[in-house]
Amino acid sequence: MSGLVPYSLPIQGLKIGIHEYEFHIDREFFEHFENSPVTEGDIDLTLILDKRPAMLLLEFDFEGTIRTECDRCLAEIDLPVDGVEQLVVKYSEETEQEEADVIFIHPESEHLNVAQFIYEYIVLAIPIIKVYDCWEENPPVCNQEMLKLLDAQEQPNEEEEGKEGEDNPLWKELKKFNRNN
Repeated sequence: MSGLVPYSLPIQGLKIGIHEYEFHIDREFFEHFENSPVTEGDIDLTLILDKRPAMLLLEFDFEGTIRTECDRCLAEIDLPVDGVEQLVVKYSEETEQEEADVIFIHPESEHLNVAQFIYEYIVLAIPIIKVYDCWEENPPVCNQEMLKLLDAQEQPNEEEEGKEGEDNPLWKELKKFNRNN
């Protein structure tokens, strides 16, 4: 956890108002999270902290890439990710039930570590299907051999289609059924 100290914000004694923090998220950051789906990234994050008398409002704005495997061609790609997320931090001496975008901390807390929130927001920004238009890059990072194999699988030639219909006993039985009408 000592590697995540830079993500611990001093909130005790912080003046009321808006404070801005800049972070660069990379491989070193993701190494601190066990079984992470992300191991490498290059993400710039701006955190705007609005301190108010009874709460903190945090806005996380990030943009960059993560290193992952393309779901289309299995090549290693730098997948673009970005997002803007908000978190409300309220003060409470009692243990409160946390909500999706609201957490509670003790009024005497000196620091607020935002590393876990940054990690979760980045992971949630990863699309379910990990592909992007890599043809715009020079040279394209796509595995061209894999894409050719996929195209061949999707578009069988006309000869194969005709043979498939003739050899299939199901089609023969269906043709007999049609003649009985």
